Amino acid sequence: MDEHKESLRVGAAVRRRRRSLELTLSAVAERSGLSVPFLSQVENERARPSRRSLEKVADALGTTAVELLAAADPAHTVDLVRADDTDVADRQRGADFVVRSLVRGHHQMHAQEFVGDHDPGREFQLRNDVLMHVTEGAVEVEAEGRAYRLVRGDTLYLTGGVRHRWRATVSDARVVVVAVAEHIDAVDEPGPK
Repeated sequence: MDEHKESLRVGAAVRRRRRSLELTLSAVAERSGLSVPFLSQVENERARPSRRSLEKVADALGTTAVELLAAADPAHTVDLVRADDTDVADRQRGADFVVRSLVRGHHQMHAQEFVGDHDPGREFQLRNDVLMHVTEGAVEVEAEGRAYRLVRGDTLYLTGGVRHRWRATVSDARVVVVAVAEHIDAVDEPGPK
């Protein structure tokens, strides 16, 4: 089987995460708003969740879609993602955007390219640092009570833990988001040492 097609299978990663949290399919269904049969099909690789469904599952499991995707593939030391590689793109149903992973595998960093808009109402709070770079168009980012307008070539750096949301202000916006992986302890946690 083609290695990259295999890497898109997230069912085993979802099952491992659910079991590690000692949750039933019913509990995950209740938390995510998705059905038990659908979640069972995902875990058994008989259904491939949309990006939005994967985000709902990830939220229910206390993780991110990026982490679930990363846990789905074996680590690579060298991996090339071509511009036309459709295995890493996920076009949302009814939406005018594409999210493309720029890094495959379970690594210390994750990178994604967003083309068009995404769910502008969704708030993010990543455990570790994140960098947003606009390669085309323009976006608005809300972070720390301030609004930032980014245009082509602009980069915004957010320290881990900063709540933020963003939206494209033009339809052809392209944003590269690079983040330190959630499994890395890159941020000092408050409390006794």
